[in-house]
Amino acid sequence: QVQLVESGGGLVQAGGSLRLSCAASDRTFSSYAMGWFRQAPGKEREFVAAVSWTGSRTLYADSVKGRFIISRDNAKITLYLQMNSLKPEDTAVYYCAARSRLVISDDGTDYDYWGQGTQVTVSS
Repeated sequence: QVQLVESGGGLVQAGGSLRLSCAASDRTFSSYAMGWFRQAPGKEREFVAAVSWTGSRTLYADSVKGRFIISRDNAKITLYLQMNSLKPEDTAVYYCAARSRLVISDDGTDYDYWGQGTQVTVSS
C-alpha cells in the first residue's frame, strides 16, 4: 500500500518549536515533489510549504516564510517540517502530500497522495 504517515504534532506554547515528520511507504516517493498543507477549524485547507524531489527548490506560504523550513531525506523517504516561532494561528491539522511529478506546486489539487494529518495546537 502506498501511504504517507505524519507524526510529531502536539501542544506547544506560542514562540516554541515543533518538527513534523512524514514517512512514506514506497521508495517511489523519493522522486516526487512533496508538500505540507494545513487546515484549521472552520477554515479551508491551505498551502504551507513544498519541496522539489531533489530538495533543491522550496516554496513557502507568506504566513510561514522565515519561520518554517521544509526538507526531505530521500534515503529515508521522509519529509520534514521544522516549525519555529509558532503562533496560535498556526493551530491546525497538518497534512503531508506528494505528487507524482518532479515540479513543486502550492495547489492542493496537484497532489496525488495525502497523509491522515497530525494535530498541531499552539497555545497563547
